[in-house]
Amino acid sequence: MVKHSSAQHSQDFQPLPTRKLGKTGVEVPLIAIGCGSRFLQIQEEEKALELLEYGLDHGFYYWDTAANYQRGQISSEERLGKLLKHRRKDVILATKLGEREGDDAKKTIERSLNRLQTDYIDLLQVHSIKSLEDVENIGKKGNVLEVLYKYKEEGIVNHIGFSGHTSAEAMKKAAEMYDFDTMLIAMNHYYTKQKFEEQAVPAAAKKGMGILAMKAVRPRENIDNLNPQDLISYALSLEHISSAVIGIDSLQILKDNIELVKNFTPLSPSRMEEIRASLTPFYNHENLAWMKPNYVDGMNVA
Repeated sequence: MVKHSSAQHSQDFQPLPTRKLGKTGVEVPLIAIGCGSRFLQIQEEEKALELLEYGLDHGFYYWDTAANYQRGQISSEERLGKLLKHRRKDVILATKLGEREGDDAKKTIERSLNRLQTDYIDLLQVHSIKSLEDVENIGKKGNVLEVLYKYKEEGIVNHIGFSGHTSAEAMKKAAEMYDFDTMLIAMNHYYTKQKFEEQAVPAAAKKGMGILAMKAVRPRENIDNLNPQDLISYALSLEHISSAVIGIDSLQILKDNIELVKNFTPLSPSRMEEIRASLTPFYNHENLAWMKPNYVDGMNVA
């Protein structure tokens, strides 16, 4: 199969600021549309597709989904596919797979291609790296990483990466051990739990990997009066971060995020410290499902 080029955008609007996604060379908007739990909370299919198309028409051309993002009968990949079949060239498409065994991974990739109504994926990621054992396992002969390399060689996948939010040690090891193009990582004030910013991110940056942030607005679950725009700005002000993946469930959130990107300037060190202080209660909370080792990314992700 002929390898496809990155998305080309012809919309009639003022382009949003972008950053290069590491060694991929791809320019991405500062915010990517996350198509997980918040997006899947939208029951009306027409409304969900309208939000995607509005974002696309206003410069949010990076879409992040996963094979297991599903709520009831609603599949995120299938939902995206309804627009991708008409506007594939306008989108940088990222999806993920959780399988570690090679044969299972192949089945999931083929299903994703079918659901997304496309013959190529811009970025395919190993979903939710959890431990050093997991890191070792993905690279074993016949397992998922071997399959991803093959799909990349064939041009069906342009770039490969991995995601994670439970072990800084494992994320660092995965970045150092394998030839990944990107890392999708939980980034905000995470110091009380894992040293992602101090360990995993520098390791990925040293390899030239593109680094994407997720979970940026999650502190709002447990702390009142936090401004989501401040939380997103915090993530985007961290060193080496190319883009933040933010879930959407309303047109207003989408419009607010577009305005944030248009007017974004990195936060000052003093403002970053203020936000870190305000988030401390959140990261001391005992009931944060996505921080627990046995958490499975799926319909509960942003």
